[in-house]
Amino acid sequence: MNSLRIARAALRVRSTAVRAPLQRRGYAEAIKLSLSLPHQAIYKSQDVVQVNIPAVSGEMGVLANHVPSIEQLKPGLVEVIEESGSNKQYFLSGGFAVVQPGSKLSINAVEGYALEDFSAEAVRAQIAEAQKIVSGGGSQQDIAEAQVELEVSSGDRAVGCGCAVRVVWLLTR
Repeated sequence: MNSLRIARAALRVRSTAVRAPLQRRGYAEAIKLSLSLPHQAIYKSQDVVQVNIPAVSGEMGVLANHVPSIEQLKPGLVEVIEESGSNKQYFLSGGFAVVQPGSKLSINAVEGYALEDFSAEAVRAQIAEAQKIVSGGGSQQDIAEAQVELEVSSGDRAVGCGCAVRVVWLLTR
């Protein structure tokens, strides 16, 4: 009779131990984002659902509880999905993203602009001007600077289009 009571007690303890993690969720559902430029902090440890970044190693989506990592960013679009469900996009010139334990993401970039700040016509005109300079319309320094502009604007994205071309496409949708 004693052994039966001990067995029942053991089963009760085991079943509650198995259920305990399911009842109390010990993990974050949001990630704390800090997105900083030298002259401004766009996000200061703000809760967001997901951040998509253009890492040199490939496109990367960062959610809560992401494995810690340090990623170099290439020029491109950073997409932030906020808790409200709104989707904000920023064009960054490059930089670094650091995913830290505790669902924290820090992004540091030299330059960054909200996608809504871009003018499709101005981007098209800048690309056309850079192409004209590269094809022989300027000094060696002007040509080198124009080549850098075109290189940044033709960085590969998900479908192989350039960052500036993608900005134009997003603005004209």
